[in-house]
Amino acid sequence: MRLRATEVDLFVTDCRTRLPFRFGITTLTAAPLLTVRVRVETDDGRRGEGAAADLLVPKWFAKNPDTTLRADVESLLASVREAGETLLAARRPASVFDRWWELYDDRVGVNAEPAGDTLVRGFGVALLERTLIDAACRLAGRSFFDAVRSDLLGFDPGRAWPELADWLPAQTLPATPPASVAVRHTVGMLDSLTAADLAARDRVGDGLPETLEEDIRVAGLDHFKIKIAGDRERDLDRLDAIGAVLEATVGDAARITLDGNEQYERCADLAALLESLAERPRGGYLLRHLLAIEQPLARGRTFERAPNAALAAVAAFAPVLIDEADATLSSFPRAIALGYEGVSVKNCKGVFRALVNRGLCDVRGGRLFQSAEDLTNLPVLALQQDLATVATLGLPHVERNGHHYFRGLDHLPRTEAADALKRHPDLYEQDERGIALRIEAGRLSLASLHGAGYGYDLPIRFDERVPADAWTWPE
Repeated sequence: MRLRATEVDLFVTDCRTRLPFRFGITTLTAAPLLTVRVRVETDDGRRGEGAAADLLVPKWFAKNPDTTLRADVESLLASVREAGETLLAARRPASVFDRWWELYDDRVGVNAEPAGDTLVRGFGVALLERTLIDAACRLAGRSFFDAVRSDLLGFDPGRAWPELADWLPAQTLPATPPASVAVRHTVGMLDSLTAADLAARDRVGDGLPETLEEDIRVAGLDHFKIKIAGDRERDLDRLDAIGAVLEATVGDAARITLDGNEQYERCADLAALLESLAERPRGGYLLRHLLAIEQPLARGRTFERAPNAALAAVAAFAPVLIDEADATLSSFPRAIALGYEGVSVKNCKGVFRALVNRGLCDVRGGRLFQSAEDLTNLPVLALQQDLATVATLGLPHVERNGHHYFRGLDHLPRTEAADALKRHPDLYEQDERGIALRIEAGRLSLASLHGAGYGYDLPIRFDERVPADAWTWPE
């Protein structure tokens, strides 16, 4: 299918967390949710539209301590606007992949080296990429899963890396969509672990889980992602406490990843932490169940040899993956050359980039892997499109935290939330508190994500959102 964009519209919804989320150098308590609609026309005159959404999360795409939260959010919004202008300027119909390639090259550069704002510039490309995928799938009456396995999107991975010229997703990706995926629950730096950690006066009191113990009991969780701070003694005490909770509640069923969140100057410092952890009361338990370690070094130092001198010592405990450092098409191969084995999957970094990285894992073999991570994806669009990507790649578990730090579907127009419950009853549930994500036995259903379009089957109420041009930063 060949198409061109004829209209790009942006809409904003202000969202507040129910619990503060500490990651890296910031604590998230509020953020705007950006929803994008792109109208398209095919080369045979058919018209359609696609949509996508992402939370405009500050201090992740560009981790600059000197900028304000407002400046970070406005730079992300500008990235989408500028990418939209570039998209509209392309008047010749093209396949979705060709159009993405042109847009990516213009905004980021297909041969670019990572820079401080690379993920910011790539964010706008990735968001519009999803709208085009959605539009193409809807016009063709195909699911994203089917679109990737067929030639609907014109995917050409050999253009990124010649070694992928003969790689076809249908050869290695699942032949049928998985029915469900394990939820890897984020344990943030500020999260309370037990009821004893949370004074009554500090409780939100909204009836939803507020401690790790409560989340495990309510959702049947057994996969966890633990944030660490780069402070050895503090991290050891925190990990010991988390280990005590997990050992008592989940036991040997636990599967764990650690997120360094760019907090280490050298891999040697993380290796020392892990060696010390092995001597702690619950350290052996945590390390026995450790699946992977994510992004220990600052993104700007990830590809330097000196800070990675002890990478093998870290990898002796668990394979190491890049996340924030995965900013360009060349990032994962450069990381592999240094000894990293994994790369994160996040729709906010790009769907085609995730598919290309999957091709590299398959073609190069060994222990290379992808891990599905979260940037606080909220329903419906951001969450469900990300889950559709995870399902198509066949990844066994996915970090999810939007349902924990934000309250259900309260950020959506009421009619849209009701439609989500009606059209995706396997994914959402309702009680006296409202409509929320349905997690059963620690898993999310993926069954209803594979209708026509990219991951969702309900009308998006654009008219009940604030146009981006009319939105102002909340004072």
